[in-house]
Amino acid sequence: MSDERTADGFWCVEDESLGLTIDLTAMGLDPDAVEVMASRVTRAVAAMAALEAGAIANPDEGRQVGHYWLRAPELAPEPALTAAIEEARRQVLDFSARVHAGEVSAPSGGRFEQLLVIGIGGSTLGPQYVSHALGGAADPMRAAFIDNTDPDGIDRVVARLRAGAGLRATLTVVISKSGGTRETRNGMLEVARAYRADGLTFAEHAVAVTGEGSELDRVARSDGWRAIFPMWDWVGGRTSELSAVGLLPAALQGLDVDAMLSGARAMDVATRRDGWQQNPAAALAVAWFLTGDGHGDRAMVVLPYKDRLELFSRYLQQLVMESLGKEKDLDGATVLQGIAVYGNKGSTDQHAFVQQLRDGRDDFFVTFIEVLRSRSSEVFEVEPRVTSGDYLFGYLEGTRKALAERGRPSLTVTLERADARGVGMLIALYERAVGLYATLVNINAYHQPGVEAGKRAANELLALQARIEAALPVEADAAVCAADLAQAIGEGDVMQVARVLRHLALGGEHEVLRVTGTGLLTSKYCSRRAS
Repeated sequence: MSDERTADGFWCVEDESLGLTIDLTAMGLDPDAVEVMASRVTRAVAAMAALEAGAIANPDEGRQVGHYWLRAPELAPEPALTAAIEEARRQVLDFSARVHAGEVSAPSGGRFEQLLVIGIGGSTLGPQYVSHALGGAADPMRAAFIDNTDPDGIDRVVARLRAGAGLRATLTVVISKSGGTRETRNGMLEVARAYRADGLTFAEHAVAVTGEGSELDRVARSDGWRAIFPMWDWVGGRTSELSAVGLLPAALQGLDVDAMLSGARAMDVATRRDGWQQNPAAALAVAWFLTGDGHGDRAMVVLPYKDRLELFSRYLQQLVMESLGKEKDLDGATVLQGIAVYGNKGSTDQHAFVQQLRDGRDDFFVTFIEVLRSRSSEVFEVEPRVTSGDYLFGYLEGTRKALAERGRPSLTVTLERADARGVGMLIALYERAVGLYATLVNINAYHQPGVEAGKRAANELLALQARIEAALPVEADAAVCAADLAQAIGEGDVMQVARVLRHLALGGEHEVLRVTGTGLLTSKYCSRRAS
């Protein structure tokens, strides 16, 4: 590990053993402010060491946070945890090998050729990112994902599977820690119906990744699913990619999960060091803190200049925003913390939104992700002694320079390769940067009260929908508008009632008729046509 101080007082942190560079020279950081951060970084590194040792890091729920143990089981504070992590990894690799060998086969006798993953949020963002980054045409199983409760989206995925090897050759992995996540449950029920329509038994094609004793665990055991893999309450969804949540889909696709774990483990070692000049994750956390004035005043624009890493910005949106977007700090003070994350990919971004980054609002910093290895196949020159990779590098450097000319801050994360080890390194780098930054701003990075509030609101909406359907008149000549119906059922939010009525009538899945009108508030509805 080395750090190079440039002539104008900024740093480039490089770790040759990792093949990683963090270049902060274009961030415009004040050297004096950077030096002041030293003691805060020391405290943050110590807090992370305590977390790895088993401290209660999620005080709201009284839980340990142990996703770092997933790539270093020997660090778990209890031998039983070490054994559980090691056994889960062994089971993942053994099951995947048996699937590839045809020992775990489709009921029809053929080998499983397709993989369907059903989940939402952390249960699919990580697996999708890894699949896109590392998957290829020669993989033993091609993966598809259902990550929403959109009926049309589900139908499209099922249609693609049927057009491929068919559902009879498709193994479905359902991922939900609690087993009660409604989006995941809905996807499972929809897919089970599709299997039945094809004359197949869903349980014979199904695998669960869930918490012990969960609703999903009970269903999988009672129905005789092919396998069940563990999710632990000390691993949050957004940090679960290196548990069975991510390792099982990756292993089934034939991806190198050991290399991913090795890369993450090596990054963990590098990011345990004190002093941000020696610690890549601390370097990121310090840059985030100073450029956002400790409150996330600048958004993070993530631009990977590598197609394989196209989904990395989506993955980071959950990891960063769900972890850092908090109303209260650990002392109960209202702080309204968070860093907004968005991004595209280079050089596509230059034809999309770099115009605003250079000439528009100055409310962001850019993170360029650079991969040095251009391709694994033979060299091809698009011009004499110039390759497509040269152009990609040129566009990255050109964009960075164009932003710097206007004083727009950016940092660059450079990897040698976007292989399994590199993908694992990126996962660990940002998990640890998020954890360190959270300590710098004194928040709990490991809970998500806002997400739970949204779930409660959704359940309340469904209860309101049921009341509305029950109160609708049967005959068309008695049709009512939203205001009348709201008054009848004692609901004060007329606009909410109007939106529910429009959904019921026009969504195509309910026996509700819009009798007259086209406006949201003036339309009248009944429950069915007059007979």
